[in-house]
Amino acid sequence: MPTPIHERRLANAIRTLAYEAVQKANSGHPGAPMGMADIAEVLWRKFLQHNPTNPKWLNRDRFVLSNGHGSMLQYALLHLTGYDVSIEDIKNFRQLHSKTPGHPEYGYTAGVETTTGPLGQGIANAVGFAIAEKTLAAQFNRDGHTVIDHKTYCFLGDGCLMEGISHEVCSLAGTLQLGKLIVFYDDNGISIDGEVEGWFSDDTQKRFEAYGWQVQRVDGHDTAAITTATEAAIAETQKPSLIICKTIIGAGSPNKQGKESSHGAPLGADEILLTRKTLLWEHEPFELPEDIYREWDAKARGQALEQTWQAQFDAYQSAYPELAAELLRRVNGDLPLDFAQIAHDYIQSCQDNPENIATRKASQNTINALQPHLPELLGGSADLAGSNLTLFKDAKVLEHDAAGNYIHYGVREFGMTAIANGIALYGGFIPYVATFLMFMEYARNAVRMSALMKQRVINVYTHDSIGLGEDGPTHQPIEQLASLRATPNLNTWRPCDTVETAVAWVEALKARHTPSALIFSRQNLPHQARDLAQVADIAKGGYVLAKEQHTLQAIIIATGSEIELAMQAHAQLSQSGVGVRVVSMPCAEVFMQQEVNYRDSVLPPMVRARVAVEASHVDYWYKFVGLDGKVVGMTTFGESAPAKDLFAHFNITTDAVVQAVQAVL
Repeated sequence: MPTPIHERRLANAIRTLAYEAVQKANSGHPGAPMGMADIAEVLWRKFLQHNPTNPKWLNRDRFVLSNGHGSMLQYALLHLTGYDVSIEDIKNFRQLHSKTPGHPEYGYTAGVETTTGPLGQGIANAVGFAIAEKTLAAQFNRDGHTVIDHKTYCFLGDGCLMEGISHEVCSLAGTLQLGKLIVFYDDNGISIDGEVEGWFSDDTQKRFEAYGWQVQRVDGHDTAAITTATEAAIAETQKPSLIICKTIIGAGSPNKQGKESSHGAPLGADEILLTRKTLLWEHEPFELPEDIYREWDAKARGQALEQTWQAQFDAYQSAYPELAAELLRRVNGDLPLDFAQIAHDYIQSCQDNPENIATRKASQNTINALQPHLPELLGGSADLAGSNLTLFKDAKVLEHDAAGNYIHYGVREFGMTAIANGIALYGGFIPYVATFLMFMEYARNAVRMSALMKQRVINVYTHDSIGLGEDGPTHQPIEQLASLRATPNLNTWRPCDTVETAVAWVEALKARHTPSALIFSRQNLPHQARDLAQVADIAKGGYVLAKEQHTLQAIIIATGSEIELAMQAHAQLSQSGVGVRVVSMPCAEVFMQQEVNYRDSVLPPMVRARVAVEASHVDYWYKFVGLDGKVVGMTTFGESAPAKDLFAHFNITTDAVVQAVQAVL
């Protein structure tokens, strides 16, 4: 049935803001906002529970624009409903330091829940939101007191569904029965290169039905049909829902609608004049009549929704004061008050009780020690729990227990990491995920996104070098550490023993606005002797592990398993009268954040004779040793053989370190 003129006019307010902003910026994507305007009008005016005056209201519905290139759709909605997005902000679309960047960015714009743009990751974040909502509700709701109860809505397009990550996360969403996840698919058949039927002919309905989703098809410009489908999706509490909305990209543009020309470029001044006539829009650019604003304004309704919920929470707080306090602590992202002392005591116990074990096992021991004090930890692994050693003593798997604390992600490294980003963004949890370091490559862009969004996601990567042995070069990471270390706002820790492993975990947990990569060995590593000051200095990212026994002449910098080689070289060189110190550098990023006086005390600038040793690509370490220094490491891919044979074959040995020091002196 045709959409009522009144509703069409409200949707046209979105369309005009979108094409005018893109035209003014001379950059952007008007097609998706114009095509999805009717869907957005239905969802945001009839169903979405949110409060523009408090965008962080705990029990709000979450909205994700996975097809983030259509960002003007979201900005228009935020502006119209009353968020802190002014018409001047709309006019500054895609300009430096504006609230309306080219793609929605978390932290820039009130009401934007996650940064989207890399296609497919928005729907992955939405799955993370839905997991977090379901789990937090199961952990905190009580009979008669439902304080966590809301939906996660997501818009996506053809590009999101073509990206492989959408398969990973939507498959898992069906398995986990995320019934409060509702997705609207903008089925317009157009991408940048033209009509997608030449390269995307999937039967999307059957695909999602096979995942275990509820699937409906509607005319994406029929508001009555969209309303009915949304009501049916809300009524389905077990299965996630996909509403396939057949739309016309650039709807309203007489010459460009339905064509790729409306996808990623301004309509043009002449076409905008024609579009205004087609839409019967008689107002000047960026001018909206007051009755449009009145109809869209969601502030009063949002405040009423939050007030009703606040009364429910107050009753909950009276009935369960400790539980309410714990919920607030967790959603605020605060660690328990006694965590610092617990962490300190555990780190010291590792130093006092030496163990020669693999750092992946030391990591598991640390999780077991800290998790009972951190109920917000939500762990998981990409089908490698027995190798990553990420399962802990009291782990409860989400698939079997909605109030659980561990997710078997299956072989879904990319999806896993992007889901974890959504969980972190939602709040109330500190997610950690795990795979082999080599397979970080599958997750690389999601790791980057957590760093960009400043989210506390902990990435556990084991089997960290040629030391993993016989699995060979396909599984032996070479360039991955350099890639991680090159990522802004990411702390990469590669500890050498149980003590450094414990510190790495503690510092990752404390880093509220920085994700971490924890890099652990497959093979056993020896415990290193330290005094109390050295233990404290580990948290600074780099410290003097072995002091020089003669006048300082040279410095050896090492990480992880190669600390053992550095220490053996130190002993040999010291015995021959060379003044050499060993610097352990478990996290170069944190070390570089220290005051210059501390850094110079560890790496005195006048001591230019420096050698770095790490069973990884050599290039990274020249920033510390200089072009005149030496790096003992890898410049090729590995081989399949036992670890001890590989270290000898690639000349990553104690003798090689000694010879390198002698060469730079």
